[in-house]
Amino acid sequence: MENTYPDGSNYVCADCGHEWPMVETAKTDDSSDAVVKDANGNVLSDGDSVVLIKDLKVKGSSITLKMGTKVKSIRLVGGDHEVDCKMDAGSFMLKACYLRKA
Repeated sequence: MENTYPDGSNYVCADCGHEWPMVETAKTDDSSDAVVKDANGNVLSDGDSVVLIKDLKVKGSSITLKMGTKVKSIRLVGGDHEVDCKMDAGSFMLKACYLRKA
């Protein structure tokens, strides 16, 4: 709008009353800042090897990922299922709480 003015560290729109910061804040990606920990509290990073601590049934399939299965070269991603990995049975997204660092 035309009727904006600076007020301290914000701009203010006189027409609607909306305020926004003068300096653009840097947008952060949740997956880069988030620390992902395994079931024992060890910090996981890309390329780590992990072991399943529990049998996991794959939703929508008859496949069961067995406890003790070692997974190499994990990749950390954002979201509810933090770990992306490839196994003999296929590619899976897993929660870190069911993994232990190998």
